[in-house]
Amino acid sequence: YEGYPLHKISSKCGIFAEADANTLLKAGVPVEEIIASLFEAVVYQNLATLTRGNTPMPEVLLLGGPNLFFKGLQEAWRHHLLKIWKERKVPLPEDRDPASLICVPKDALYYAALGCIEIARREPEQVGVYQGKERLRWWIEEGQYEEKKREGRKGLWTTPEELQQFRITYGNNGHSDSRLALRKGRTAPDLSRVILGCDFGSTTAKAVCLSPEKELVFSCYALSRGNPIEDAKALFRQIRAAVGDGEILAVGITGYGKDLLKGIIGADCAVVETIAHATAGLYFFPDADCICDVGGVDVKIMILKNGTVSDFRLNSQCSSGNGAFLQGVAERFGIPLEQIADYAFRAQAMPQLTMGCGVFLQSDIVNQQRKGWQAEEILAGLCAILPLNVWIYAGGLNNLAQVGRKFILQGGTHKNLAVVKAQVDFIKSKVPEAEIVVHPYSGEAGAIGAALIAHEWWASGGRTRFRGFDVIENLTYKTTTSPETVCKWCPVNCQRSFIDVELPGGKGRPWSKVPLPEGWERVIVNNSCPKGLVEDVNEMKAIKAELERTKNAYPNIADLVRKEGFRRVAA
Repeated sequence: YEGYPLHKISSKCGIFAEADANTLLKAGVPVEEIIASLFEAVVYQNLATLTRGNTPMPEVLLLGGPNLFFKGLQEAWRHHLLKIWKERKVPLPEDRDPASLICVPKDALYYAALGCIEIARREPEQVGVYQGKERLRWWIEEGQYEEKKREGRKGLWTTPEELQQFRITYGNNGHSDSRLALRKGRTAPDLSRVILGCDFGSTTAKAVCLSPEKELVFSCYALSRGNPIEDAKALFRQIRAAVGDGEILAVGITGYGKDLLKGIIGADCAVVETIAHATAGLYFFPDADCICDVGGVDVKIMILKNGTVSDFRLNSQCSSGNGAFLQGVAERFGIPLEQIADYAFRAQAMPQLTMGCGVFLQSDIVNQQRKGWQAEEILAGLCAILPLNVWIYAGGLNNLAQVGRKFILQGGTHKNLAVVKAQVDFIKSKVPEAEIVVHPYSGEAGAIGAALIAHEWWASGGRTRFRGFDVIENLTYKTTTSPETVCKWCPVNCQRSFIDVELPGGKGRPWSKVPLPEGWERVIVNNSCPKGLVEDVNEMKAIKAELERTKNAYPNIADLVRKEGFRRVAA
């Protein structure tokens, strides 16, 4: 904690904090700075909300596992408590170091258990009498199952025949015919000339190669390592191994990492995620009424009319019940990501979990474990609640019948057949005649959409700016977050980060407060508005002049009408 630059991370909600941390990670901020910022958020939330204006007086005990094991969290507590005592003029013993008044006992992990013992010692003898092991044995063998039967619900399937039929229908992604599908027994794909599409998402990085005839000839899919530049290096190694000396005709990029990487790799098209997913969905299914993309963090629902997006819904910040949440719960149970569906389908019953807030959902999971629900049953319950979080909580769509009849499911989360089963059952309950199809390449849909848009750009005569595999493999970069990187263009004072990348022909910025030599290019991240992308005053003046010219050339008619209306009333 001490000595690390801090970034703004939400302290009110764990899910929002996770989203903020993920955004910082994708912007290239070092992990150490993000961890320090999380410690800051935890301490700030406790002091701002839980103390309710009261002053924690010395001595202060820091108890519990996180306070014991995380040195950075201890440092954050000491920093803020000492600051509060100084501001509020709390009298401190003169013969002691103020920092020593904030203690972390070696057995801080066990204080709750020790407290139970102390309370039991003070109770009358007739209270809390030990009744032996028989009652505990009865609860384990019989009692918990009676409560589960009373409070739970049936699993994701009713009969083995139903589950078997579902696997037959959706085991091949619910769709056997695809214009881009690789056919068995075909000759080796031609990788001599390809269009490349990349999707650097919240939890995974994907890439596809299309031939000039829009045929999918290669794809790769990998879990994110956290740093977009390192993700790009790993992904392009796989592409290079497949393409070899083939020619890259165009590059399209989408996802969380697009703004950081588009200039670094020389992408020709930086595509908004909703556009990329809509393009991929409509290319396969031009008669679709709705495309639902569920990724690691984001939910995107695109409502279509006449082959175009007429409306769309996004989850603003909360990622409760999405792919990353499901993956995180499975990891805590020690279940591999690819086996979640198999475990969920084993459950013949599952708990009734609460829809909505991910923090409450996590608490609910702990409560269900206390009641005896097993890992596979809880995973089944999470899969069952996901459609409610997607369509109602995030999408605000209570009447799916108004959306249409043909639904396309996309996103890596729909690689999980248990999630698909829950989605199909939910949609069918709302729209009995619905046709529900899983995209043939659900995880790579965003990359395919970016590649299709890049193909359109290339077909119109564009010449690629792709920097080449060697440049990407040998990328050297450094990240700077300091008082010199703080944006001063407005009172918000965004804590920006400068990511400096060594690139051939880089112009450098010798005039900057953080000087950059020739042969380097700078990417500015963590800015909340376009002004934050600017360092130089003259550059800002030029941008403002261009904005004024644009404003005068294309006036806001509604604003002019409003001003004219008030002027006439005043007259």
